Amino acid sequence: MSTKLTYKNVHNRFKLNGIHFNGKELCDKAFIFIKEGEIHEKALGTFILEWFDGKDYIEMTTSGTTGAPKTIQLKKAAMVNSALATGDFFDLKPGDSALHCLPIQYIAGKMMLVRAFILGLELDYVLPDSHPLDVTGRKYDFAAMVPLQVEQSLLALDLVKKVIIGGAKINATLAEKLKALPIAVYETYGMTETITHIAAKKVQDMAFTILPGIAIHTDERGCLVIDAPRVCDHSLVTNDMVNLVDDTHFIWLGRYDNVINSGGVKLFPEQIEEKLATAISHRFFVIGKEDATLGEKLVLVVESEPYTIAPEVFDRLEKFEKPKEIIFVPHFKETETGKVKRRETLA
Repeated sequence: MSTKLTYKNVHNRFKLNGIHFNGKELCDKAFIFIKEGEIHEKALGTFILEWFDGKDYIEMTTSGTTGAPKTIQLKKAAMVNSALATGDFFDLKPGDSALHCLPIQYIAGKMMLVRAFILGLELDYVLPDSHPLDVTGRKYDFAAMVPLQVEQSLLALDLVKKVIIGGAKINATLAEKLKALPIAVYETYGMTETITHIAAKKVQDMAFTILPGIAIHTDERGCLVIDAPRVCDHSLVTNDMVNLVDDTHFIWLGRYDNVINSGGVKLFPEQIEEKLATAISHRFFVIGKEDATLGEKLVLVVESEPYTIAPEVFDRLEKFEKPKEIIFVPHFKETETGKVKRRETLA
C-alpha cells in the first residue's frame, strides 16, 4: 500500500469529529470552517485547502533549534513519511481514536491531522486550550499535547492510552506525576525541520529511541546530527548536546548555547534545573553571567517577588553547580510557544 500512497490519499477509515470524509469532502468542509467556524476551525480549514492545493510542499517557520528561525519548504510526501513512521513507532492502527488539541499553525498541529487521514484515525478536533480533555469526556487511543496541557489535564489523562508530549521539555516534577499514571506517556524530540519528532522516550526512561528511517551521530561539539532521508534531504546539525548510547538511543544533556563555562568547568543548566525542580516552587532557570574571575558565573533566575531560599535547597547540587547569585524577576520573557527566553529575561 505504502508504495502507492501520496499526500492526496485520505484513508477510508478516517473520521473528523465523528464523520467520514474523503479528500473532496474535506475540502468542501474546509470552506465551511473558513466561512462559519471559530478561529481554530478557520485555521484548520485553511490548512486543509493548503494540503490539497497544487503545490507538493507547505511553508513553515522553523523554531530555531538548528539556528536562527527561517522559512522553509516541507515536502508533503515527507510529511506522509513522517506520519507513517509515527504510526509504526506507536503502533497506531486504522480506526484508532485520536484527540487533536494543538494549534494547527505549528508543525505538530498540522501533523496530527496528516497522521489521521494517512493512517485512518478517528480524530476529534477541539479548541487548543489548556484543558482539552474537558471538552469531549471520551476515551482515546492517542493524543499529542504540550506540557502545560498535560499539567492541567492530569486528573483526566488516563482517558488516553498513549500520550506524546512535545514543544518544551517536561520538568522533573511533572515527570514524576506522569510516571505514576497507568498509561503510556512519551516525551518526544524533534523540530520543524524534521517534521515533528524523530525520537521519543517513555517518561520512565533516560534515553530517547529514534523512529524508523532515522540515523544519528554527533559533531565535534558533541551536538546531535540527524539523518532522516525520508523527511529531510540533508543532514540536520542541532545545538542539542547528547550522549550517544548506541546507534538508536541517545540521552539529551542540554542546549549547546546554554552551556556555562565557569572557571573551566562545563555546566549544563537543564541538568541543574532538573535537580532543583521539586525544591523551588516558582518557575526558574539557571544561566551564565559574565564574571571577571570565572569567565561566567552560574546564576539562578526565579520568576517571583524576592524571598529567602533556604541554603539546604542547594545541597542536592555538586559544588560547581551551586548558584553564585540569585536574581528575582516579576515575569519571564517567552516565545509564542511558551519557551522561556533566558538571555532576554536576564537582560
